[in-house]
Amino acid sequence: MSDLTPASEAELVSMVQQAMSDATPLFVRGNGTRSGLGRTVQSATTLSTSNLSGITLLEPAEMVFSAKAGTPVSVVEAALAEHGQALTFEPMDHRRLYGTDKEPTIGAVAAGNISGPRRIISGAARDSLIGVRFVNGKGELIKNGGRVMKNVTGLDLVKLLSGSWGTLGILSEVTFKVLPKPIHSATLQFSNLADDKAIAALCEAMKSQFEASGAAHLPAGLDGDQAKTLIRLEGFETQLRYRLDQMAKYLSEFGKAEEIAEAESAVLWQGIRDCGPLAEPTDHAVWKISVAPTKGADFMARFASTHDTRYFFDWSGGLIWVAIDPQTHADAGASALRKLLAETGGHATLMRGPADLRSRIEVFHPQPAAVMRITSQIKNTFDPQNIFNPGFMYSGV
Repeated sequence: MSDLTPASEAELVSMVQQAMSDATPLFVRGNGTRSGLGRTVQSATTLSTSNLSGITLLEPAEMVFSAKAGTPVSVVEAALAEHGQALTFEPMDHRRLYGTDKEPTIGAVAAGNISGPRRIISGAARDSLIGVRFVNGKGELIKNGGRVMKNVTGLDLVKLLSGSWGTLGILSEVTFKVLPKPIHSATLQFSNLADDKAIAALCEAMKSQFEASGAAHLPAGLDGDQAKTLIRLEGFETQLRYRLDQMAKYLSEFGKAEEIAEAESAVLWQGIRDCGPLAEPTDHAVWKISVAPTKGADFMARFASTHDTRYFFDWSGGLIWVAIDPQTHADAGASALRKLLAETGGHATLMRGPADLRSRIEVFHPQPAAVMRITSQIKNTFDPQNIFNPGFMYSGV
């Protein structure tokens, strides 16, 4: 497989136009930290945006920045931290899950709509993405959105591109709004709660006035012997102390809360963000399942009654990470998961699995026929020759 690494937008446009001329499919990626995600792409050529790197705009007063797509996330975070600011959505770092070692890029975060535990209060990556520059499958350079929140530039391609995983266009530059970086943080931990009680506690926490920025539950045996129900709060030290005390009182029916201090809390939430509890064994398939938070515990009880799994909850029970041995279940539980989801609502994405598994099952959640027709029409509009990540999300698209 050959590699293309454009160092400028002009080179990117030229390479896409050449691929169009040669009818050459392109496997589009950033730095390859999410290798192992998606259906297998039949392409002899990889196009990486890793050489499109650098922050092009940083306006702390306006709380906005722009960066070329291949800029490492760590570079962006360091630049923002100098001004007491941070990405609002706490993007997941997939290296632990996939065993990769290069730097994740800000363009890939935008393309995949990559979000972490703070999404529950601050929204997803696409909610903070306000501008993009990209090359479509016709070899055209397109700009959409802007560098301020209030701008009207026609169709909202920004939100459409985020979560399309490079199948509609290749991002060359992205613009995000940001927020002040939390000054302090701490976590309340309730121990030994059953899943249903834990999810009830998390949902109560999120309904309260005390502004939790993380709500997760690790069942017994996953990270130590006891179940851990975790609620993170962030803010200025004086008001944080008050909110921690009030949250513990508010949730007293669920038991006595232990307070986890800032340093340990940060490590704990980084592990939750990066799916650390399920990273090993590396040959196990890992699913990302989205359901209504109040249905999470019942959903997993039903699935776990017929499948040997390990799992944990984030987003107050609305996000469930599930690991399963594909040697035990030939489709890694895909048919059972999606049958349950048809009853409860929600969707499941296979985030990690061997190549043969990803070629046999639907990696991304199947769409209804009418929605799939729209998806195909959008793909054909942006990439009529189907050269960008063909089949990565859905067969034939």
